[in-house]
Amino acid sequence: MDSRISARTLASALGGWRGNGPAYEALADSIRLLCLDNRLAPSTALPAERELAAALHLSRTTVAAAYRSLRDSGHIESLRGSGSVTLPLRRTDPGRHDTDDVAIDLQQASPAAWPGLPAIVQEVMQDAPALVARIGYDVVGDLGLRQAIADHYAQRGLATTPDQILVTTGAQSAIHLIASVLVGRADRVMLETPTYPHAADAFRRVGARLIGVPVDPASGWDLERAEQSFARALPTLAYLMPDFQNPTGRTMTASESDAFLAGARSAGTVLVLDETTAQLDIDRSSGSAPFGDDDRIVRVGSLGKTVWGGLRVGWVRAAPEIVRRLASGRPVHDLGTPEIEQAIAARIVPRLDEIARQRGELLRAGRDTLVAGLRTLLPEWQVPDVSGGVSLWVGLGDPLSTPLVMNARARGLALSTGSRFAVEGGHDRHLRVPFTAAPAALEQAARILRDAWDDVRGGRTAAPREDFATVV
Repeated sequence: MDSRISARTLASALGGWRGNGPAYEALADSIRLLCLDNRLAPSTALPAERELAAALHLSRTTVAAAYRSLRDSGHIESLRGSGSVTLPLRRTDPGRHDTDDVAIDLQQASPAAWPGLPAIVQEVMQDAPALVARIGYDVVGDLGLRQAIADHYAQRGLATTPDQILVTTGAQSAIHLIASVLVGRADRVMLETPTYPHAADAFRRVGARLIGVPVDPASGWDLERAEQSFARALPTLAYLMPDFQNPTGRTMTASESDAFLAGARSAGTVLVLDETTAQLDIDRSSGSAPFGDDDRIVRVGSLGKTVWGGLRVGWVRAAPEIVRRLASGRPVHDLGTPEIEQAIAARIVPRLDEIARQRGELLRAGRDTLVAGLRTLLPEWQVPDVSGGVSLWVGLGDPLSTPLVMNARARGLALSTGSRFAVEGGHDRHLRVPFTAAPAALEQAARILRDAWDDVRGGRTAAPREDFATVV
C-alpha cells in the first residue's frame, strides 16, 4: 500500500456515477474508471465499506457488492489489516485498446503529425555530429530556438527578446515547473472549470488550494465569479486558456480578457496563459495575442497540438526575472530540453503560421464530420459550435457521463468523462469529444455513442472487449 484515499475525497472524485442499472455495478464501474484514468494510482487503499457508504448515502451492502465486483475483475484486492487496495492494471483491462481498425482512442485530443515533419527530422540528423559535440545540458534552451520563438511572438504583436523565453520539454513540463516555483503550499490558484486536468493536477501536487471559475461554450467565462474570487481569495496565480479553451473550445472576448487582467492587477495575481491550442484556427484567422503585454503574464506554448504530440518541445514567455527564477528551479525536474528536439523545433517555429493554416483544414474536416454525426444521431444532446481548437464540450442533459464512457470503452471507443475536467467535482452532464481523428473514425465514434447512450439510458451494460490494454 503506497497511499490511502478518504471516503470524502473518493466520493468527490466519483462525481455523477449513478446510472439506471444496479447501483453497486455503477459504483464499481466508476471506481474502475478512476483507475483507468490514473486518478486512483495502483496500491492505493480504498475507504472502508462503512465509511464510503456513509459518504455516498448508500447501504453498506451496496458498497460491499461494488468492492466484490472490483475484486472479481482484478481491480482491487483485499489485504488483512489494509482493507481493499487497488491493483496495477492488466493489459486486458477495458481501459485502452490496442491500435487496430476498429477501436478508436479519443482520450488524447491531438492530431496526427504534421506531414512535413519527417523531412525536417532528416535535415536535422544530417547535422548530428555538430549537435552531439555540445554538452547537452541547458536549463534555459538553445539561443537560436529562443530567438525564433521571440520572433514568433513579435509577429503576434508582442515584442519579445530571447531572455524572456525558457524552452521546456513540452507544455506539461512548463506548467509543472511554474507550479513548483511560483506557487507555495496552501496558496490559492484560480482555474477555469472545466479545465485541462493535468494542469489542475500540477497545482494540486504542490499543495495549492484551487478556485474554480465556470466557463461555458455558449456564455463564456463567469466574470462575476472571477471578480469575487480575485477580491476575496487574492489568488497567487490564475491559470487560463483564453484561446480555444480545452475542453469547451470557447475563446475569450476582449471584455473578458480585460476583466481578468484588471482582477489580476488588483489582487497581485500572476496570470498563466496556456496557448497550446491558440493557433488551431478553423473559421477565423489568427489574431494578435490576447491580454497584450504585462509583466504579470506568463505564457505557455508548445508544438504538441500544432505539429506532433511526440515532439516534446514547449516554452515559457515571461518577464526576464521570472524566467531566471524558473531556470533556477528547473534542475529539480530536469536538466534541459534535448538538443535534437530543439534543433527540429528551431526549423519549425518560423513556419508555425503556415503549419497552423494546414492544421486548420484538417481539423475542419474532423469537426464538421463529428458535429454532423452527433446532431443527426443524438439530437437530444447539446452540440456546440466551435471555431477552432481540438474538441467539443457536449451537453448530455443527464448526469451520465461516467456510465456512458464505460459503456463506450467496452464498445471500442475510449473517451474521458466530463468530471475529469472539473476543478471541484461536477460536469457529469458533459462529455469532451475530440475531433482530431480521421473523419471515418469520428463517424464510427458517433454511432458507438448512440448505441452506448441507448444502453446507459436503458440501464444495460455492454460486454467488455478483450483486446484492450492499460490506459496511459
